[in-house]
Amino acid sequence: MSFLLPKTNKQILNIGIMGGTFDPIHMGHLVTAEVARQQFKLDYVIFIPAGIPPHKDIKTINDAEHRYLMTLLAVVDNPFFTVSRLEIENNQPSYTIDTVRRIFEIYNGKLNLYFITGADAILDITTWKDYQELLNTCSFIAASRPGYSFSKLKDIFGSLFPEIIKKINLLEIPAMAISSTFIRRRVAEGKTIKYLTPEPVEQYIYKNRLYINSANDLK
Repeated sequence: MSFLLPKTNKQILNIGIMGGTFDPIHMGHLVTAEVARQQFKLDYVIFIPAGIPPHKDIKTINDAEHRYLMTLLAVVDNPFFTVSRLEIENNQPSYTIDTVRRIFEIYNGKLNLYFITGADAILDITTWKDYQELLNTCSFIAASRPGYSFSKLKDIFGSLFPEIIKKINLLEIPAMAISSTFIRRRVAEGKTIKYLTPEPVEQYIYKNRLYINSANDLK
């Protein structure tokens, strides 16, 4: 099994899943997951590093093992967080619907599943693989980013796709303008990344000399 949740007497678990390349994982990811966990009363949040992101050039991201280990280091001290190798071990493009199907299979459907993502990413949901099945099997937690207006979601989906609005839970997050791209750029420029990502992740980046030559991010 690619991940194991602590034993519990609950018949139905409320689980949040957060996918991404996590190249690297940062405080914005962690704050979003923790606020979502508390606000939506999630039992656990599973972080799932993408193995082969379908919409990114695999040559521009770090090896999956590096990204998995950084994610593990970032969440190890939170008993409500865990990390899955599900997509890494799949060796196929990481589509959300395939991951959701596998999680339901592992836990025999005894889950209320919430997919945590950025509010801007939700705007592209109709381009996701089998998105209608996704809407029928899990709910979405759309986290705001600085300067983002939730009215944009309602304006776009309200009349054309009312079923989408019903499955989206909006989540206000403390202003976190951190991004993985921003961190990679700072490392390449020799600037500090302290407090942008957990210290164990920061040390892992320096020890393994990640992002030193991130020329593509500096364009």
